[in-house]
Amino acid sequence: MLKGHLDALLLATLTEGPRHGYAIREALREGSGGEFDLPTGTVYPALHRLERAGMIRGTWSEVTGRKRRTYELTSAGRRSLEAQRTDWRVFSAAVSGLLEGGPCPVPIA
Repeated sequence: MLKGHLDALLLATLTEGPRHGYAIREALREGSGGEFDLPTGTVYPALHRLERAGMIRGTWSEVTGRKRRTYELTSAGRRSLEAQRTDWRVFSAAVSGLLEGGPCPVPIA
């Protein structure tokens, strides 16, 4: 079910500021009530893809002798997230209309 939405979810976890990879995974898990407890093999390749695309910027730091990568949104990432949020509102309203058996509710922009 995440196919096609993972990038937006990852970008959304960074709206409040930079996070390292583990904190991003935790934000996904906590923000979804435990539904999105994704493995590192899913999250980190997606973060690397977003970084190559210029949506996020990663920097290395060392904390208690351990290196970790911290990610933050770029301007392009913020614009992409806003566009994906708008697309999601339209899509989810249409799906809700079909699944609930009524007319498609007008999505709130």
